[in-house]
Amino acid sequence: MRFALRLHINKQAFGNMLPINYQYEQSAAIYHILARANEQYSAWLHENGYVLDSGKRFKMFTYSPFKIEKRRVLGEAKRLCVLSDTVEWQISFLPEKSTEQFVQGLFSRQTFEIGDRLSRVQFQVQGIEVLPSPEFAEEMEFSAMSSISLRHFRENGTVEYLSPADSRSREIVQVGLLSKYEAYHGKPYAGDLNFDFNVLNEPKRKLITIKQGTPEETRIAGYLCQFRMKAPIELMRIAYESGVGSGNSQGFGCLRVR
Repeated sequence: MRFALRLHINKQAFGNMLPINYQYEQSAAIYHILARANEQYSAWLHENGYVLDSGKRFKMFTYSPFKIEKRRVLGEAKRLCVLSDTVEWQISFLPEKSTEQFVQGLFSRQTFEIGDRLSRVQFQVQGIEVLPSPEFAEEMEFSAMSSISLRHFRENGTVEYLSPADSRSREIVQVGLLSKYEAYHGKPYAGDLNFDFNVLNEPKRKLITIKQGTPEETRIAGYLCQFRMKAPIELMRIAYESGVGSGNSQGFGCLRVR
């Protein structure tokens, strides 16, 4: 289930300058809002089957970058000057049960900040719209709204971030979707698996800095591209609602239908 949040920028609070890399800070804002409603969040997860006997919770959501109509990039300062008064932010959740009421109540009239130690922007939620789901089919074309991160672990344990055009990417995407299916439904996928994954354009590499300016700072590579995928409808829905690749709850792999 996907939502479009209309956010008003309160420029009087902190100004209108975002760090160019604000993806991780978006994730932090979501978790902060969830933490305010911990009891309701736990109940919602339980209702949707996301709490196992071990207590492990699955975070099957993803989100887009801000859609900013007017902006100016300050390259040397690594800042993004937001000239618009409002922006749109899409957040997508895989669960269906009670999700609309939960998200509407959770984000309605919220105020939150996104930024780093140098600059931040205060946002106020003005409205929340439930976006209609696409008509899922066994072959679909997607565009990456946020970069797709595909991790391949080398024999020595180090991580290699693959381009979606790499021949190894097909298996990584497939295994990821099957793992999500099993976590969501509580059992492995047992149907016919006619899966394929083909990139339609030259992937554009993008480095995302996580926890910038801290001792835990890391850089994750992802790729923006368009692709065609063949998969059972159940897996198509999982890909659209919760993203593909790794790091979806940190904003990687959010898709839109072409």
